[in-house]
Amino acid sequence: MDSKVILLLIADAWMIYAGYVFGVRFIRQYSNHFLGIEWIVIALSGTNVVLLGLIGGDHSSPSYGLMLFFDAFSRSFGITLILVLGMLKVTHRYKPSPVVDVGAFGLAIVTGLYLAVFGQPITTPWAIFYIVMNALATLFMFYVAFRLWRVDENRHAVWVVIATIGAAAVAGTYDFIHIPGDDENHTIFYTLAITLWALQMTVYYYAYRALHRHNARVDGDRAAVAAA
Repeated sequence: MDSKVILLLIADAWMIYAGYVFGVRFIRQYSNHFLGIEWIVIALSGTNVVLLGLIGGDHSSPSYGLMLFFDAFSRSFGITLILVLGMLKVTHRYKPSPVVDVGAFGLAIVTGLYLAVFGQPITTPWAIFYIVMNALATLFMFYVAFRLWRVDENRHAVWVVIATIGAAAVAGTYDFIHIPGDDENHTIFYTLAITLWALQMTVYYYAYRALHRHNARVDGDRAAVAAA
């Protein structure tokens, strides 16, 4: 097996692990369905990539269509709007209504289906839309890093900045730049991209956990003061 493919599979395995493990933890431990479902969607996307490689599926295979759907789901409203709504739970103690839940995932699903069926290849307006959505989410994650720094979670804050910048770089080059020497399947690019996405998912989970613990300590201190 080609060494480039092996590296791609290693990166994909990390992303799959981060998606399933941390996604389930978001749901079970923190009742955060926004982040939990989005993480699991990304893991499903990574699993589907392995399946696509094993069956040697072409552009007409259902697996390839699923790959396009998962990609559009996360790049449009998944790792952007849904990410922000999920992180708001620990930054602002935000509790979304069922309407917001259904609306956010509905937007991601409809957009994913539309682009998978009608939006290929991606046109420049859609590519710009992806970049704008990612830029807005990037700014919010810088704010999350600031909040982490303020509560003395400096290590998590630095990692959030690193992961966010890396993911933003991928988003900004995804549809516009071809790495010199890369093959027609963009193996080098996708290896770098998947590695950064896996890092992003891992870092954001631990950042969320750090802020959740801080909030729990604050609530405990307030309860102690009130009971005194």
